Amino acid sequence: MPGGVSSPVRAFKSVNGDPIVFDRVKGPYAWDIDGNRFIDYVGSWGPAICGHSHPEVIASLQEALEKGTSFGAPCELENKLAEMVIEAVPSVEMVRFVNSGTEACMAVLRLMRAFTGRDKLIKFEGCYHGHADMFLVKAGSGVATLGLPDSPGVPRSTTSNTLTAPFNDLEAVKELFAENPDAISGVILEPIVGNAGFIPPEPGFLEGLRELTKENGALLVFDEVMTGFRISYGGAQKRFGVTPDLTTMGKVIGGGLPVGAYGGRKEIMSMVAPAGPVYQAGTLSGNPLAMTAGIKTLEILKQEGTYERLENMTTKLINGICDSAKQSGLAITGSSISGMFGFYLCEGPVRNFEEAKQADSDYFGRLHRAMLQKGIYLAPSAFEAGFTSLAHSEDDIDMTLQAFNECFNELSS
Repeated sequence: MPGGVSSPVRAFKSVNGDPIVFDRVKGPYAWDIDGNRFIDYVGSWGPAICGHSHPEVIASLQEALEKGTSFGAPCELENKLAEMVIEAVPSVEMVRFVNSGTEACMAVLRLMRAFTGRDKLIKFEGCYHGHADMFLVKAGSGVATLGLPDSPGVPRSTTSNTLTAPFNDLEAVKELFAENPDAISGVILEPIVGNAGFIPPEPGFLEGLRELTKENGALLVFDEVMTGFRISYGGAQKRFGVTPDLTTMGKVIGGGLPVGAYGGRKEIMSMVAPAGPVYQAGTLSGNPLAMTAGIKTLEILKQEGTYERLENMTTKLINGICDSAKQSGLAITGSSISGMFGFYLCEGPVRNFEEAKQADSDYFGRLHRAMLQKGIYLAPSAFEAGFTSLAHSEDDIDMTLQAFNECFNELSS
């Protein structure tokens, strides 16, 4: 396998370490093949919001397995999960299930262009929308982690219609619309950047994008593959009160199984085949196992107090990390929302990708390796958000903060 892994960040290159090979996961913990246990803050990169191998999810999957692993035909489970998504996510009146976040973003871009009759797209520096050619322009995630330029193999003709702006910069977006009148199909963004670390939107930014797209006849698309059902039950759009035209989703809605989805206003989604002319298909789309895990996960998340618990626990974690770093004389800025967090080893605030790149990534690599020795598994990149789950206990948070305190002291001495 190239680099010995199936996805680049897993190779630990940016932290100058050796990748951990997992054997099993349960609750907030992961065990490697040597039997070492880690408190896990990656959570399969977000899906494990209820904790790994949640007993109710596993029981539902075992029952579903008896009926078959793939139908290649419509199943009732698709309708049930679709109804749950439509009920929860403000922008979604119709939804199409696919197999990954990348696939969802590819499909939604085609749909944006078809609906508006325009070719250009605005994305933001450091926002990652999967590895499709047209999105690999100033992307975050593994591209940022590995310090790669825009990927070889991507033709200039493919990316010539992709325009970029700094996150949290409305003026830059205004300029792009002014320079490209009646040519921009829409704006796509992570409403909270989770693939360049963790960068929340500044007050008024999302609202400003909503107004700008309306004024210019363009669509607003929230990539909620990461934030969907993690920031709140209705996603970032529900939490911030800004409704886009289209939304992409993944991770949580599959309960740990491969899944993606895109949805939005009925008049736009009705253009998708077979209802309309915009073609998109997939052999395993609406897979019964993924639908089952997603339904049970959303049922658990809908219970009272779920997001308050995530919020309180994650706030305690990030505040403790920042306090320990400052006591050791380190410059640090960090923040969290619900079950998602991040920190940068630099003076803050961090409002965009350029500012994120000022963080001390070498120190982060040393910190990452030191934390592994103390049984704490963080994302192996300074440019990835962290995740908590409902399975993390107060004791887990306390042990984690003690490990951070010890590591900061050891590395600063």
